Amino acid sequence: MITYKVTLTKSERQQLETIKTKGAHRSQKVLNALILLNCDHGDHQPNRSTNEQISRVLGVSDRKINRVKKKFVEQGLEVALHGKKADRVYKKKVDGDLEARIIATSCSKPPEGFTSWSLRMLADRMVELEYVDELSHETVRQVLKKTNSNPGNK
Repeated sequence: MITYKVTLTKSERQQLETIKTKGAHRSQKVLNALILLNCDHGDHQPNRSTNEQISRVLGVSDRKINRVKKKFVEQGLEVALHGKKADRVYKKKVDGDLEARIIATSCSKPPEGFTSWSLRMLADRMVELEYVDELSHETVRQVLKKTNSNPGNK
C-alpha cells in the first residue's frame, strides 16, 4: 500500500487551525482538518500522531485517514477539505416540444375504458407515437408538475 506523507505549510496549518477552532463548518470538513493537522510531517508540527492514534481519538477508520492524506497529496488542500465537484453532465431527454406534447396528451380524452390518464399510460403513449425512444413515468410526472394542468393538484 502506498503511504502518503502530509507536509503542511505554515499558512495551511493556520487555515486548518482556524477551521478547527472557529466558526460553523460541516463535520466532515472539521474531521478532515483534524486528520491533516495530526498527520503533518512539516517543520511546524512538534507532535506527530500515528494513524492508529488518530483513528482511536477521532473515531474514524484507517482507510478514511489514508483517503484524506491521498486527496491532500494528489489534489491539494481544498479538495481534501471540501471534496471534488461532480464532473458528470446529465443530458435532458425532454425539450419544450416534447413537454407540449405530453401536456396536450394529458389534457386529451383518455383511452377507452379509463377515466383519466395515468403517468405510465402517458409515457407509453409518447413512445408509441415515436416522439421519444423511451420515457419513464417519473419524467412525465416532473413535466406535469411544472404546469397547472397536473391532475393531482385538484
